Amino acid sequence: METGSPKDTGITRDARTGAEPVWTALPPGLLRMRRLLLVVWLGLLTAGLGGLLGWLAGPGWSAFAALPLALMAWGWVMLGRNWRSWRYAERADDLLISRGVLWREETVVPYGRMQLVEVTSGPVERHFGLASVQLHTAAAATDAAIPGLDPAEAERLRDRLTELGEARSAGL
Repeated sequence: METGSPKDTGITRDARTGAEPVWTALPPGLLRMRRLLLVVWLGLLTAGLGGLLGWLAGPGWSAFAALPLALMAWGWVMLGRNWRSWRYAERADDLLISRGVLWREETVVPYGRMQLVEVTSGPVERHFGLASVQLHTAAAATDAAIPGLDPAEAERLRDRLTELGEARSAGL
């Protein structure tokens, strides 16, 4: 996994220790999964549209089926940009999640406010060896998720966040 600091983040230092957070990028398996789904669905759409237009309007009209291919090329690039924008960092008192290309979102989840940490993995994610961590807090609007993690990392993160959440909420 990559570590480092995102270029345009507004969060720079840990309030308690004064250290910069160590950012962790998402593994490349998430990007491979999303790109494969893009190619499969838009490939099927292109083939179906080409066949339908060729059958109903003639072979010349089936060239319009190439439009989903242009969408596929654009989506390929956008998926890469979106995947590179996802980062998370574990600090002394909270978890930071940073994402977004045009509209940057940075979520700070204090360990003491976490009520539930879930690891989920649907059938497609399991096929690619991925899992997601879902964080539930006291405020429903601040629930956060980290998608596309290696299952071992997701379980490690769940266990660590649960342990830190229990330690921080003991004084409440």
